[in-house]
Amino acid sequence: MDGPLKGIRVIDWTIWQQGPVATTMLADLGAEVIKLEERERGDPGRGIFAVAGQSTDRSGRNFYFEANNRHKKSVALDLKRPEAREIVYRLAARSDVFVQNFRKGVAKRLGLDYESLRAHNPHLIYATASGYGPEGPDSAEPSFDYLGQARSGIMKAIGAPGSEPSYIFGGVADQMGAIMLAYGVLAALLARERSGVGQTVDASHLGSMIALQGLNVSARAFMGMELARNSRTEAFNPLWNHYRCADGKWICLGMLQADRYWKDFCAALGLGELVDDPRFKDIRSRGQNAAALVEIFDRRFAEKPRDEWMRILKAGGDFIYTIVNSVSDLPDDPQVRSNQYVVDYEHPVLGGIQLVGLPVRLSETPGDPRGHAPELGEHTETILTELLGYGWDDIARLRDANVI
Repeated sequence: MDGPLKGIRVIDWTIWQQGPVATTMLADLGAEVIKLEERERGDPGRGIFAVAGQSTDRSGRNFYFEANNRHKKSVALDLKRPEAREIVYRLAARSDVFVQNFRKGVAKRLGLDYESLRAHNPHLIYATASGYGPEGPDSAEPSFDYLGQARSGIMKAIGAPGSEPSYIFGGVADQMGAIMLAYGVLAALLARERSGVGQTVDASHLGSMIALQGLNVSARAFMGMELARNSRTEAFNPLWNHYRCADGKWICLGMLQADRYWKDFCAALGLGELVDDPRFKDIRSRGQNAAALVEIFDRRFAEKPRDEWMRILKAGGDFIYTIVNSVSDLPDDPQVRSNQYVVDYEHPVLGGIQLVGLPVRLSETPGDPRGHAPELGEHTETILTELLGYGWDDIARLRDANVI
């Protein structure tokens, strides 16, 4: 069954992660995505392991580029040449969305800004993945994921009280920026469907990471104070906390309305004597004596392996709890597999691999994450001849002139 964006054509002039992930999300939903790449080296994400001083993955492929560019068609161009820009103009005239994530001013210098492309297609949606947003004193400053995390406050929101700022590996600011950009593109497509207007869309590292931390930032905006980082050993509600079990694995409790669970929970843990302990009679008392209660729970959970505690809690009452996974645990988690949040895929070069699936399920027009990234310039000739009407003599001339 076709995805919901079948028939939508996207021009992807993006590099690294934030922009490419946004267009991959659109491709997963059925859009045709044509990736414009620098003629000789392509998206620098193709060589990220060389930049890091490491070798690439199997068969010259790397997971970073594969994950960020599945389903796409690659066209390799020297965009400094007028003939290459003419190709982009002809593509824009036949496309719905143009996405870019270059530093402010780059697109305009190359004649690939919104005004230039709108002249060829007034209904075009022009989306930009930026660092700090389109306005303000830092709007032209470059940004990467690390800087997005730093500027947004999240590096000082995670970790224990008093700890140094912490970076979250995996490019979460890039990922969140991509999600919000794809969200904006979908909204713009709907607006165009209703009113016929094209428009610009911007989603930044800064704005997206603020949205991710909406409750934290709202607390600061409303009350004039940010929510304090909390220490596990002094959790105000010890039934909203995580504990290490005898096998070194962790279990997480999520009983926000702790009083309704307190008696049954103590019974399940074999700590019935705590029920009438005046230090722990209600949620306020337990908060005031949290360190002592967490210490008791720490000792108790350390007596049995996690699987046993999971069985005990399941049998003991209507508790709210789960396991604490590592990233390595996720592909084998039966809940992850059942919902296809990680899927199997037979890659044409790499063979059997696993891919991150879709976090959203549509019952009638589902997307499909199964796909692979293109070779550099793999679809240049096909796009030029079959979509844009170039002849083979034109192809030879453009290749001889180092345009493609």
